[in-house]
Amino acid sequence: MLWVIDMSEWRGGISVFIEQDNGELERASLEVLTRAGELGRKFNEEVLGILLGHEVNNLVRESSRYGADKLVIVDHPDLRHYNSDAYTEVMAYLINKYRPRYLLLPATRNSRDLAGRLAVRFRTCLSAHVIMVDIDGKDGKLVTAVPGFGGNIVATVICTGGGKPEMATVSPGTYEARSSDKEATVIMESVPEDLIRRRKIELVEKKTSPMPDLSRAEKVVVAGGLGTGGGDLELIKEFANLIGAAVGVTRPLADMGIMPRDYQIGTTGVSLRAKTVFVFGASGAPHFVYGIRDCGTIVAVNTDREAPIFENCDYCAVADLFDVLKALIRELRGGGK
Repeated sequence: MLWVIDMSEWRGGISVFIEQDNGELERASLEVLTRAGELGRKFNEEVLGILLGHEVNNLVRESSRYGADKLVIVDHPDLRHYNSDAYTEVMAYLINKYRPRYLLLPATRNSRDLAGRLAVRFRTCLSAHVIMVDIDGKDGKLVTAVPGFGGNIVATVICTGGGKPEMATVSPGTYEARSSDKEATVIMESVPEDLIRRRKIELVEKKTSPMPDLSRAEKVVVAGGLGTGGGDLELIKEFANLIGAAVGVTRPLADMGIMPRDYQIGTTGVSLRAKTVFVFGASGAPHFVYGIRDCGTIVAVNTDREAPIFENCDYCAVADLFDVLKALIRELRGGGK
């Protein structure tokens, strides 16, 4: 379908894509929605949350309490799981109907896919994986901060083109999800059936990692760096399993393919808000430290007493991480092997 867009008719406002899959809400969406609510109140912009799925009544009330003024729901059996074609068509339909000036999405795997497709569809700017989102008080342009060169620099990016909506995907953990007593007005929206049926992609099989979701970790995270010997995470995973923790890695290990990008910590990965973080074998590069800046207690183990990580932690241990892990695992198992 060819969309004909009259930019003069765009109404303004901030829309947020609220991601779910099979009835499970992506918490990073609520973080973005909370920030959108702050911007909406600051700049007097209406905030519109958009939730696509099937049998999502249990998610509606929770989603409606994070800053949105209105919450648009599209309920259809073929939207239960994320589908690139169907979601793109439905979102494009809603964008053309409500015509928001801004569209924010969490920088998760599915939402990144959707954002890229929508940016091409509407020929508009897209700031990807940002760690700050704001609005310029003078001209109303979307302003974001985007990390580059492995997170060693951060660039301020402003949408200068005329395309709408101005878009950004926000890194998980960048903002804190905060609920309120105010609930959004719920709008049950229907879309033409052919938009959904036009899809070319079918979900054949869905596999979920047995490891805890790093972006949802609120209690304990165990992180590994190059000091693990280039990715020997066996003891780290065993220790994490014993204490019920999520596992994360530094960028080099993600670059090597030791773990998926979803488990990378830092400016170009996930920003944590866990109560406790154990860091094994990470030197403490600035882009990694950024990802743990909002955590409670940080414990670091490294053989280099001059490692920068020791300047950004609460407890330091100059020791071989494998010796420490073996001792911790032995203690947790009651002194046995």
